Amino acid sequence: MSELLLIDDDQELCELLGSWLSQEGFVVRACHDGQSARRALSEQPPAAVVLDVMLPDGSGLELLKQLRSEHAELPVLMLSARGEPLDRILGLELGADDYLAKPCDPRELTARLRAVLRRSHPNATPSQLEVGDLCFSPARGVVSIDEHELTLTLSESRLLEALLRQPGEPLDKQELAQIALGRKLTLYDRSLDMHISNLRKKIGPHPDGRPRIVALRSRGYYYSL
Repeated sequence: MSELLLIDDDQELCELLGSWLSQEGFVVRACHDGQSARRALSEQPPAAVVLDVMLPDGSGLELLKQLRSEHAELPVLMLSARGEPLDRILGLELGADDYLAKPCDPRELTARLRAVLRRSHPNATPSQLEVGDLCFSPARGVVSIDEHELTLTLSESRLLEALLRQPGEPLDKQELAQIALGRKLTLYDRSLDMHISNLRKKIGPHPDGRPRIVALRSRGYYYSL
């Protein structure tokens, strides 16, 4: 069974979601503030985290930023009662793998958690992918460019692996969304574009200045050779 860490100051909601997720086969631990969440993460990192944007002792986004620096590939799903587009954008920019507005359907939360956990444990992963000066280890989520290493989030790793498997060949946005998010894009859903933007910033351009990841209007993306 997968262990989840649910970080939300709404104790009633935590009990509701915890009960539902337990029936779905998850082991759920709940924390209601950032301090206890940091302690729980250091003592025993879970398989995935469900994190609220608003916490009583600070911002969930700040906790996400710290979490990403210490547990780069730990799947994180953000929750927000405000439903503001800016919250979603900031969460994805800081490395959240997915995002749900509250109140959320427990069934949708369960489906998204299972999708992100499947992506974190792929059936067959090559030990290394090399294209030009870029070397990528999918199992470690680590990119090496000119001996400089950087760590990717789970969603970024899945995206880069898909693009490097077919360099120069465009991949449809919906196909990439299934790979990176485990679901189809909805209307006005910018989640995939935000993950691509984060990935571009991390790996930078080719030595000659050309972008490594190229967008094709209304079609998708490809890794340039």
